[in-house]
Amino acid sequence: MSKFNKQRQDIVENVKTQDEEYRSLPLAIQKKLTWFQDQKLGIIFHWGLYAQAGIVESWQLSKEDDWARKHGAWRSDLKTLRRDYWNLDREFNPVNFDPDNWAQAAKDAGFRYMLFTTKHHDGFNMYDTQFSDYKITGDNAAFHHNSKADILKYVNQSFRKAGIATGAYYSKADWHSPAYWVPGSDPKGRYASYDPKQNPQLWHKFQSYVENQLLEICQNYGPIDILWLDAGWVNSEHNEYLPMDEIAKQIWKIKPDTLIVDRTIGGKYENYVTPEQKIPEVPPKKVWESNITLAKNWGYVPNDQYKSFAEILASLIKIIALGGNVILGVGPKPDGTLPKQAVKIMQELGKWLRTFEDAVYGTRGCPDYVKNDLYLTKKNDNYYLFYSNKDSGNKISLNDLPSVSSDVINMEDDSRVAITDHSVALPTTAFPYGVLELTGKK
Repeated sequence: MSKFNKQRQDIVENVKTQDEEYRSLPLAIQKKLTWFQDQKLGIIFHWGLYAQAGIVESWQLSKEDDWARKHGAWRSDLKTLRRDYWNLDREFNPVNFDPDNWAQAAKDAGFRYMLFTTKHHDGFNMYDTQFSDYKITGDNAAFHHNSKADILKYVNQSFRKAGIATGAYYSKADWHSPAYWVPGSDPKGRYASYDPKQNPQLWHKFQSYVENQLLEICQNYGPIDILWLDAGWVNSEHNEYLPMDEIAKQIWKIKPDTLIVDRTIGGKYENYVTPEQKIPEVPPKKVWESNITLAKNWGYVPNDQYKSFAEILASLIKIIALGGNVILGVGPKPDGTLPKQAVKIMQELGKWLRTFEDAVYGTRGCPDYVKNDLYLTKKNDNYYLFYSNKDSGNKISLNDLPSVSSDVINMEDDSRVAITDHSVALPTTAFPYGVLELTGKK
């Protein structure tokens, strides 16, 4: 885990699911997973009322999650905090929201797919849902008169126009729903404020609400390539279970190859696994994607600590060499613009990828060859060797690699690298990492 995330305690992890193998998958999902692995790089936007407050997403609302309030409670007491937070829809007014600008910045950075937060745990909907009045298009929302008030609609349109696949983040929990946190109750934490076994009628109402929203998103805002379900305690703890067989059946009627990612739950509806803020030491057996924030937090927090481009790039290279995808998290500002620090990292990433894209997209990892800050990916008969700029000038033996290479190309300038006694010297690179293309067969 990054040093920037030591104070966060919201990460739900299930080691068993990361060691789980597929049992059976519909053919459409198998083909989509191959497509997904080819894309390699995605971006996820966490955006909502928490950007207006400038706090750690919506976690301060949960009583038991005092870690989120410990280093800067938004209000002095929880009752006031919740009241003021629920009313932030009257203030949140992102008048500089320009989805075409977002999409162009993401395309220039090299992202191939995008996930957008339709709803975080706070229950505020960033789209025109017909199943809740607590939404960006609601009568009380400051932004509801704007021509782009249905934010999910315009984000998805812009990204598809830019050639970037679209997916939806959706929290299965909903702290604003009266069928999850009952009005007048005192929820102790992130769970429903009641035991679903003790009140099955109310829980059934909540199940229907979730199902209706998921189908609404897939039907009205599609095509949805990835449905990314968060709040990992739902479907695993506290008797909070959703009718996933029926939900998946309906989703796949709309689009048979929508990837469903019921995060940390395992089984047939976690089509790929998502290690959060970490690079697994042992690659999961299922298709996987590491989730890494550009800053410390997923959503926008003023004066957040951003990672360096070199750190982000090192993580990306190690992940793809181990066989995974990477999704990078950006938290847009409350005015609708992307933070300058995030844009700068994205621009640097785009410059690097335009030089070395053949070594990334459409490749597969070589997890058995990860050593001494050297990493390999493979595509067809070619291998791609990633090396740190601090190792420029060092000699490496081609005998240690899985391919006998007749040609070694420095991808930075397309020059041939001399092979002497089955060894090559790593060229100088202007980037934190350079790449050699190794052609030939074993």
